[in-house]
Amino acid sequence: MARTMIKELSSLEGNEVEIAGWVDTIREHGKLIFLEIRDVTGSVQTIVTAKDEKNFEIAKSLTKESCIKIKGNVSSRPTGTENKNSPAGNVEVKIQELEIYNKCSALPFDIDNDEVGEDIRLKYRYLDLRRPEMQKNLILRSKVVRIIRDALYEEGFNEFETPMLAKSTPEGARDYIVPSRTQPGKFFALPQSPQLFKQLLMVAGFEKYFQIARCMRDEDLRSDRQPEFTQLDIEMSFVSQEDVMALTEKIIKKIWKEILNVEVKTPFQKITHDEAMKKYKTDRPDLRKDKNDSKEFAFCWVVDFPLFEYSKEENKTVAIHHPFTHPEMESFNKDPKTAKSIAYDTVLNGVEICGGSIRIHEEDIQAKVFEVLGIGKKEQKEKFGFLLDALKFGAPPHGGIAWGLDRLIQVILGVESIRETIAFPKNKEAKDLMVDAPSPLSDRQLKDVHIKLDIGKKGK
Repeated sequence: MARTMIKELSSLEGNEVEIAGWVDTIREHGKLIFLEIRDVTGSVQTIVTAKDEKNFEIAKSLTKESCIKIKGNVSSRPTGTENKNSPAGNVEVKIQELEIYNKCSALPFDIDNDEVGEDIRLKYRYLDLRRPEMQKNLILRSKVVRIIRDALYEEGFNEFETPMLAKSTPEGARDYIVPSRTQPGKFFALPQSPQLFKQLLMVAGFEKYFQIARCMRDEDLRSDRQPEFTQLDIEMSFVSQEDVMALTEKIIKKIWKEILNVEVKTPFQKITHDEAMKKYKTDRPDLRKDKNDSKEFAFCWVVDFPLFEYSKEENKTVAIHHPFTHPEMESFNKDPKTAKSIAYDTVLNGVEICGGSIRIHEEDIQAKVFEVLGIGKKEQKEKFGFLLDALKFGAPPHGGIAWGLDRLIQVILGVESIRETIAFPKNKEAKDLMVDAPSPLSDRQLKDVHIKLDIGKKGK
């Protein structure tokens, strides 16, 4: 007999079925035992009586969260006892056969308790993910990704992967680095974004690219930041800022309609960076009428960002977005250091959810931007020679945008941390408590990659 998913049981009254899942609750009432069984689609009440001695004894031995299989008959629940919180709440299953796949040991925490500390939840994340709230979060995330993919394929985009082992470049945050075994003393860097590779795909002539991309940045954490995170990465050739904005709005409109049944008004309001800083004192303005209303969605574009800013911390000029953002040429020709850029951020309720720009496709302008950033010709060749070379070979005008997917899901769900939207996140100290990472390496492993540690006792 084929397994039946629990959500399908509501229409199968009178049929014999086989279901499988986890024991959600156990209620023993004398000669009756009620087992609430849960799978990914919902839960259903099952019943065994003392007359069925074999299955009754098996049921008595069960513990919460044990994994089991049941064969039985579907019947309607008595009027007034229906469970309105389950898709199969109108029926119950009379147990005929009960098989234990795996009995659950004593749980390290009560899965039904919402007050459990985050660290214990992350240590036993595979149990935490059984909670209906977490399953709802991650299934919603999956639905959003499907909507995005379908929408982009309809628009003629192709999905390509880009390398995870790349070159360390001075883009802002610290890189996670990977030592090379075959090239002693040399290192790969894990990508902070696919920025340069997606630009090279435009040079290659693919014109419309996207990727659900994993990105890594070694930076201090907060509620909406993780060491590894997910971007929706989009790049297009022969487009203007307005083209990128229109595509972004179209996809957002589709997501909000299909997920939340909310009609998003487009086009979004545009606010210049100067206006935002003057009026709201931030480049991420919250335009809601009621700042406490989580069901109000106030989208806007912030545009006309400065190209550069001076960093006191680094004591030098840095790029506001990244060094590959195209300048607004009239202001750039007057004074590069005070130039505006063709860059744009999507802001929702005071949270930046997307950011993008038109890219530099001319070698001479890219070299000049590097010079303003204090990157000399020698360093340009060492760090970005491949890019400058590529721009010589008929590179098209191009631009794109990157969405913070984790942050987008966080806003849709209205949760306080992006850790609630990620299957296996790191904690606030950038540790994976479940697998105990980062962790030490053996001397042999270090020797293979030509690394000798020089760490004092405090470092250990």
